[in-house]
Amino acid sequence: MTPDACLGITQSASDARWEHISASLSAHDTDRYTAGLQEHFADMPLPIARILAARGISASEVETLIDPRLRDLLPDPSRFQDMDKAVARIADSVEAGHAIGIFGDYDVDGASAAALFVNIMRAMNIETFVHIPDRFKEGYGPNANALIRLQEKGASLLITVDCGISAHAPLAAVADSGMDVIVIDHHIAGPELPRAHSVINPNRLDEDGTYGHLCAAGVCFVVLVGVLRALRQRGFFDDQSAPDLLQQLDLVALATVCDVVPLKGLNRAFVSQGLKVMAKRHNHGLARLADVAGMNSAPNPYALGFLIGPRINAAGRIGVSELGVKLLSCQREDEAIGLAARLDEMNKERRSIEEDIRAHAMDRASAQINNHVLVVGDEDWHEGVIGIVAGRLK
Repeated sequence: MTPDACLGITQSASDARWEHISASLSAHDTDRYTAGLQEHFADMPLPIARILAARGISASEVETLIDPRLRDLLPDPSRFQDMDKAVARIADSVEAGHAIGIFGDYDVDGASAAALFVNIMRAMNIETFVHIPDRFKEGYGPNANALIRLQEKGASLLITVDCGISAHAPLAAVADSGMDVIVIDHHIAGPELPRAHSVINPNRLDEDGTYGHLCAAGVCFVVLVGVLRALRQRGFFDDQSAPDLLQQLDLVALATVCDVVPLKGLNRAFVSQGLKVMAKRHNHGLARLADVAGMNSAPNPYALGFLIGPRINAAGRIGVSELGVKLLSCQREDEAIGLAARLDEMNKERRSIEEDIRAHAMDRASAQINNHVLVVGDEDWHEGVIGIVAGRLK
């Protein structure tokens, strides 16, 4: 017997039948969840209650789903492995007024995570040196030469964000030089961690995985919660104001959406609250990029993922990787306008290159239409764009 269509829709605009998604609940349990939801929320329409019930969402979980709040969902930073050690080391550098080097990835998450550190450290008068690797000359992740250059510029502590968990050789080389490196990452860790002062990663094998869905900027936010708490306990803010970390949630929301991590739990709070911060347009770079992207309404996840994100990613794809961080951390309006315009032009160039490669790829695929497997490629295709094209070929 065919089950009832979800919301009674048997033929959508795309000619599809809407089916209920089950959370492996029996029909009896689904009905029980539905009844419980309607009992607690008398004005909840039956179709909404049925959809929530089918996903295994109980009445007690609805509030955090609909109105996720940081105060309810943000964990104690100390629950993570190496967190207290890393927090103490960063706080020591801040108290001493020492410069910090930051090595980030060239995507939106990496740029947002790096900018988050830059903005908070600058608010405490701490100089930062940032390096975002060139995708084509350096590849992904930390390299010893770049880390050493950060040290030579005057950094007394190095922090990698959105990378580093698998950079065993480069980090070992830096460790041998006596420099402390803190790795903040979210990619799956292996059995052996890199040689570093501390490694913070919710996807370490010795973590319980509860927060494995966080992006790098989200992990950095939690780290900075710990750092500001430690500095407050040390009396660092007795005669100066503490940075307003909540005003940086627009960066965390941007990274969370663009890194396509699950929108559940803490991530929902990051995005929900971050969109409110972004609407205030305090970040000069984001505000100007929103303007050139044609955002004429309040920011929403679609705008982050399809209007803002691609323009920041274009910098890393076309070859000027550091522009994203510069935009997200700039303080001058004129600089923000110029950077936003450059990123917009780079995105147009990226789209043109992408369309050209896609057309060539489709032509080559069409010539193999009778083959069981289609393989297309060309050594002249742009390395920064071929991944997008591959994802769109059908």
